[in-house]
Amino acid sequence: MNPVLQTSENWVNSPISSELGTIWMAGLLQGKEDIPLNKMRILGRNALILMLNGNGYYHDSNGIQCSLRPGDAVLVDPELAHAYGSEDGKSWGQVYVVFSGLQFDLLSQSPVYRSHQPIWHLEPVELWKQRLEKVLSTPPAESPIESLRTIMRFTQLIVEMATTDATSRKHPKEAWLEESMHLLGEPYRSGWMSPQEVARQIGQSYDGFRKKFSAKTGLAPGKYQQKRRIDEACAALYRGGDNFKELAEKLGFCDVYHFSKVFRQTVGMPPSVYRRTVRGG
Repeated sequence: MNPVLQTSENWVNSPISSELGTIWMAGLLQGKEDIPLNKMRILGRNALILMLNGNGYYHDSNGIQCSLRPGDAVLVDPELAHAYGSEDGKSWGQVYVVFSGLQFDLLSQSPVYRSHQPIWHLEPVELWKQRLEKVLSTPPAESPIESLRTIMRFTQLIVEMATTDATSRKHPKEAWLEESMHLLGEPYRSGWMSPQEVARQIGQSYDGFRKKFSAKTGLAPGKYQQKRRIDEACAALYRGGDNFKELAEKLGFCDVYHFSKVFRQTVGMPPSVYRRTVRGG
């Protein structure tokens, strides 16, 4: 039998630290990195493992034993002996994040965070992988403020993971709504998915999806996505990074004119006026 080749991609090359917490390491791992059942590990730090592909197992000293499938997120308690790995001896892929600190100690006391631990299930898995990568695969922080911003964004993402899992378990018939809102609300690498593509992704006809989505949210899928894109534009203008042309391209508008028109219709003022309002000058 040929050995399983292991590949990895580091997202965090040096710890991201703030007074509230530290992200020690993060990245992608594809291969066969197992923790044997007879050699359970105590990590001493929090960890998040998001299963991307393959079949796996999880066991811990509390007696929990379960299989893992793509979309399962394992929350590793710092002081809990545990083991996980490939269930069938084959390669499996994962995103991993190791973190610790006051921010996460406080978060771990939340009932929503603790519900259904140590396993959450998140769909679509590619979207959650992309969201983690977006937060964590950033250049080294140049200031304590940037480090703190990354810690807070990661914390927010963990909260969204916990609430997504809790919602899908409590209202399984509404899982399509949570998934479609994520798909509409954030770009993939190839750009923003159209409402028609989102309908296909969740296995519904577009007409049926449009009617149900509108009834649940009060907005048609296209209008919801437009609002999310403008929300992203407002945040970007507040940060002061991109120029209008770059922002229009990033948010999927055909040109600056179209971006400015939609922005004015949604916010009530042109993007140039909004930028001066929120940043001064």
